[in-house]
Amino acid sequence: MEELYLGVGSRVQHAHFGPGVIIQVNYAQYRVTFMDHGIKMIDKTDPLFEVLVAENVTKEIETTSEVETSLLKILRLWGGITEVVPLGDRWKNGTMILQPGDAGLKPKELPIDTFFHKIVMLRDRLRVLEQNINSHKVLSDEDKINLQQYITRIYGSLTTFNVLFKEKEHWFVGEKSGND
Repeated sequence: MEELYLGVGSRVQHAHFGPGVIIQVNYAQYRVTFMDHGIKMIDKTDPLFEVLVAENVTKEIETTSEVETSLLKILRLWGGITEVVPLGDRWKNGTMILQPGDAGLKPKELPIDTFFHKIVMLRDRLRVLEQNINSHKVLSDEDKINLQQYITRIYGSLTTFNVLFKEKEHWFVGEKSGND
């Protein structure tokens, strides 16, 4: 009997990380997006790993090269598909209170996770804008660079919100100083 290999889109369960979806297939591991734990690399032989729904099953081992990874990133950006970005544990179930300067006005309360979702959506839309600029057929290279610099400055302005992110890989990154 031939061994079959799971493909991208397979739904899985991990005893420690919970439910997830395979987003990349490597030789010995799967890259899985978990609902509550973000993206993790899981060994194919991990005994805590269980297949719920197999998708794109093949007889051959399919791996994802850097080119394929870049293509998947572009497809996600253009397709409006967002990755799961976890809120920092200390902020879960928290509330933001916006206190007006006028004591006669009521403060506004907003769940932090709602605000965080809007920040993540802003970041995703900036990424799509970057892709649109980079692939624009009419803009000159100089125009593209100038627009990219504005976007980089926007990211820099948003670094204040990095405190909300659970994982540093999701942070906003602006211009690096010359000392880096």
